[in-house]
Amino acid sequence: MEINVNKKDWIFFGLCLLLGILAEESFFRGIIGVSFLVFIIAFYAVFFWRFRHFPFSHQRFGYLLVICIWLLSAVYVLNENILFYVLNIIGIPALVLFHLVAVTSPKNFRWNQLAFILYIFTRLLNAIKYNVAFTASLGKLVKRGADDNNLQVWKKVLIGVVISVPVLAVILRLLMSADSQFAQLVGGVPDLFQMVDPEGIMRLIVVFLCMGIFFGVMQVLYKKQMMVMKQNDQRVSVILDTVISITVLFLINIVYVLFIIVQFRYFFGGSLQGDYTYAEYARKGFFELLFVTLINLSITIVVISLGDSGKAGIKKIRQVLLTILVLSSGVLLTSAFKRLSMYEEAYGFSFTRVLSHSFMIFLIVIFTYTLVKIWVEKLSLFHFYFLTALIYYTTINVIDLDRIVVKENINRYEETGKIDVDYLSSLSATGVLGLIELYERGENIPHLETILRDQQLAARTEQQTWQSYNLKRERTSQKLNELQFK
Repeated sequence: MEINVNKKDWIFFGLCLLLGILAEESFFRGIIGVSFLVFIIAFYAVFFWRFRHFPFSHQRFGYLLVICIWLLSAVYVLNENILFYVLNIIGIPALVLFHLVAVTSPKNFRWNQLAFILYIFTRLLNAIKYNVAFTASLGKLVKRGADDNNLQVWKKVLIGVVISVPVLAVILRLLMSADSQFAQLVGGVPDLFQMVDPEGIMRLIVVFLCMGIFFGVMQVLYKKQMMVMKQNDQRVSVILDTVISITVLFLINIVYVLFIIVQFRYFFGGSLQGDYTYAEYARKGFFELLFVTLINLSITIVVISLGDSGKAGIKKIRQVLLTILVLSSGVLLTSAFKRLSMYEEAYGFSFTRVLSHSFMIFLIVIFTYTLVKIWVEKLSLFHFYFLTALIYYTTINVIDLDRIVVKENINRYEETGKIDVDYLSSLSATGVLGLIELYERGENIPHLETILRDQQLAARTEQQTWQSYNLKRERTSQKLNELQFK
């Protein structure tokens, strides 16, 4: 690959080097906080400068992605949750790459097709090739005006030095161990090998690696559009047999109808069979129902996507059976939702339980759209699923589910006098704020003061850096330092 580097490319190369330094400072210096948002702001400033004259495509979708990326980055400053902390480290870069490729792809190339994933990997491969070619061009630039024979000699000398250094290090250690006089003679030589800072070298490698990723990807995306893969608008070659799919749907629906009849007889009616309490029954069946619901969704998607339309009568039968399956899934979701609510009444609220509640609401939205898709075939499933999942994930990050957990547990304490202070203390800074609120109200809760004393000591000894700054942690630390124990 031959490349021509102009003045703007060199300026952009310098900016990518600065981005690489900022990335190393932001993500490899401890706990991530405001540094993520700072880096995203700097990254998009460089991106929009480089692409200021570029005709973007899929702009409305691009705006949605940018908003979600910035909100998720801001979560590192506003909230504190270990699950989202880890997920966003992977999710935000993936969304950024998806956004860059989407808005720079040809306008007639749809992002909601499977071929778009292959297109992304093709662009990444081209970025690697571009970096290799760019490095080769730098080598040619260095060679220009120099004598080839001298260059070859110095190259061989450098290779010899690189090979000799580790061998000499081992030999010197062995000889010094064998003879003390020789050890005194060259005693200072091994110290020369310790002058190199391994951590500094690793950080330098990270800087150049990040710089290469930023420079290669954005340079490739900025160049003229590559020829994209042909999109086949025809239906997938794998077609489900109509009779088989209808038979499977019919048998599954019979089981669900019988199950729903049982549910309406005693569960929704307010009575239970056997010796189960509400909490025991809820715990026993919640995950099973949720898993069955996901299986139903998978079956529905497969039949809709791969099923043969067939004749009008057969098509209607399949649509009716799919409708029954979706409605049955809705009843199962309602049952699972009610079971989880009963379990929370008995044992209290947790992050996992609140997250499960929100996920079931998300599934209800998905099933509602799928029900419409069964009868309106022109709608796109993946398009809606992706956008809904993106909005859902961003929303549960921003609203801070930990705060909902703390609030509901405090309300439950006011009604029943039961609360798990040990769990709340492990629930990030939000849980500690809830415990401080209870203590300041004068609530007599066992172990509460001990937990807060430990948290206060940890807050006073914790060392903060600018990268890890977080508003919730800062507020909690301030409240703990101001807290006066009885």
